Amino acid sequence: MVMEYASKAKNVLDQINTKTKLGDLRKIAKDIKKDHELAMELWSTGSLLPRLLAILIMDNKQVSQDLINMLDQDMQTHAFDERNQLMDWFMANQLVKDKKTIALIESWEKSHSALQRRVFWYYQGRLRWVGQIPPANTPALLGKIEANLAKEEPEVQWAMNFTAGWIGIYDKQYRNRCITLGEKTGLYKGEMVSKGCTPNYLPEFITIESNKRNL
Repeated sequence: MVMEYASKAKNVLDQINTKTKLGDLRKIAKDIKKDHELAMELWSTGSLLPRLLAILIMDNKQVSQDLINMLDQDMQTHAFDERNQLMDWFMANQLVKDKKTIALIESWEKSHSALQRRVFWYYQGRLRWVGQIPPANTPALLGKIEANLAKEEPEVQWAMNFTAGWIGIYDKQYRNRCITLGEKTGLYKGEMVSKGCTPNYLPEFITIESNKRNL
């Protein structure tokens, strides 16, 4: 059985190279479907692309807090941008797909793990990003962002800022407050962004995205 999985993993790894794109990984994952053992073997390579693929083929039923903690620890071996990419990809492709793991996300506000705190806040931002009726916890969240944004870890700051941005866009009663928060912290002010991308600096982010939506 071990040899079978070793052979399967080798076959998959042979399909991945420096030119492989995320879309290519999705195509490979579509062929594999779910294979948790293979996912863990791909994860054990320690390389970014195999780990991104591993996330796609994990069995969500086996994603527990213990497994998340292990994966989180492994992500620490990656550079800053890569570990954020891995955790965000994990969130989008696994954690938000099941009520059990969503409940875990909602428990991570004060996690010892910066990456898990990032997911807590990123998830709150995504709830608002989709443009639905803003969740009822907005006043409490905004107060916590105002109190803690400036002193959080950079990976968490981004997600808190993201949440404040979408609160300011979709919940007009808090718009000026969110813009003021950005002005006060100066977070991401003057940041260079790629063409077509919106700056993360809250006054610019909220103004641009609100205007796009005629809000």
